[in-house]
This record gives sequence, structure tokens and C-alpha cells, in this order.
Amino acid sequence: MSNTLSNMLPLGTKAPRFELLDTVSQAYKNLEILKGHKGTLVLFICNHCPFVLHINDMLVEMANQYQAKGIRFMAISSNDVLNYPQDGLEFMHQQALKFKYPFPYLYDDTQEVAKAYQAACTPDIFLFDADLRLAYRGQLDDSRPGNGIPVTGKDLKLAMDCVLNGTKVSAIQKPSIGCNIKWK
Repeated sequence: MSNTLSNMLPLGTKAPRFELLDTVSQAYKNLEILKGHKGTLVLFICNHCPFVLHINDMLVEMANQYQAKGIRFMAISSNDVLNYPQDGLEFMHQQALKFKYPFPYLYDDTQEVAKAYQAACTPDIFLFDADLRLAYRGQLDDSRPGNGIPVTGKDLKLAMDCVLNGTKVSAIQKPSIGCNIKWK
């Protein structure tokens, strides 16, 4: 299990545009269609990472809660599927159904989207405001596989609440940690 930290893209950065295949609907979707009217959460995840598996249920719970408030969620997998076939399209589709993802699970086959976001690990979390300016990038909470701390999502929930209330998110943000993105 790798312990790679997120790169911490500068706050205020405009969300890079993309158009990617949604492995659930089998349709191409872009950021303009997917963005939320109050905020947008872009998650870089994959199927096999123990850090992602550790928080999957909380991601679904938070998506169900916060999408109703105007923050849209989307997940992207950018892993090299030739060397990591368990992250392939069909397995992504199965994973989305298994966990009942209430958000699109997009495939970044060229890895250009991950590079544009400077994503480094799974999970890598990017919260943008209504203007698609980066408000938060960092950890979900302090829980990690095996550390005994419950998964609460407190850090990300606080950031999303700030975005919803129109208040500034604290610039003191802890990086996410997880498995490195499997580059080609």
C-alpha cells in the first residue's frame, strides 16, 4: 500500500475542463454538464486502492446529502488499465453499481485530466465553488485504513458547508493520502 500525498493545487485555480466517458451511462460527459450550481466535487479514485475502499461508503453518503444541496459529485479513474486491469471500464461500471454511486464514474484513459488537476493519489479530492474556483483540496478526514479512526468526512464536510454558506474555506488544509495514480 503506497502512501502518496496530494499535490495541493493552488486555491483559486479554475477547474480544468474535460470530457470523459461515464462508465455507468456509457455516455461522454463534460464538466459544464456535470457541475453543480453551488459547488462541484471532483474525486480521483480507483477500484482497488485500500484508501478509496476505506471511504467509499462515506463518499456515497456525502454525495446523497450534499448533491441535494447543490454540490455535484463526480469521480474519475485515471489509472493505467493495461498494468492494472482491475481498474478497467467494466470493473469501474461494476464498482459504481456495487457501491451505488449517486455520481458519474468517469474514465480518464489518456491521463490528461489527472495531469491537468495535478492529481497524485487515490483518493485525491478537489472542491470547487459555484464559479469553478478551487476552494478545497485535501483529505476527507483523519481516518486511514487500519488507524482505528472512524470515517466521518469532517474535513470535506466543513469545506462543503463553507462553500454552501458562501464563506471562505480555511487555507489550512491537510493533503489527502493514498495510493499513487498508476501512470502509463
